[in-house]
Amino acid sequence: MTTAQQIAGFIAKFDPRMAKSIRATRAALRKLFPTAFELVYDNYNFLVFGFCSTPRASDCIVSLAANSKGLVLSFYWGATIADPHGLLQGSGSQNRFLRLEGPATLNERAVRELIRAAVEQGKVPLPASGKGETIVKSISAKQRPRK
Repeated sequence: MTTAQQIAGFIAKFDPRMAKSIRATRAALRKLFPTAFELVYDNYNFLVFGFCSTPRASDCIVSLAANSKGLVLSFYWGATIADPHGLLQGSGSQNRFLRLEGPATLNERAVRELIRAAVEQGKVPLPASGKGETIVKSISAKQRPRK
């Protein structure tokens, strides 16, 4: 099975409306990060697409996480990003997130500012050229319902 087929199967576990939103938001993020490594985790709680400067999860800039309740954009080092509009949620020592209505949320000025800040603070810069590879990193045998 190809990586694209695996990912299509992961997304197919969601109801059609959510699956459509996942596909559209993932495509929008891929346009924003064309050279990023896309790390995919189909884990117990979420289907996650991490956009990273290297194949290591610790070099993640943002992730799209989906569950039956909706989509979030997770900022791997979000605790250290300036958030003048107060969009980021979470209280951990590292990660912050914001809920997404869909791909259109990515076009909001305040969200673009957060994304830009996340790219700028990355420890390893994104590759300057090329097309980022998609890598399925893990698939959990047990998962919460996606629908």
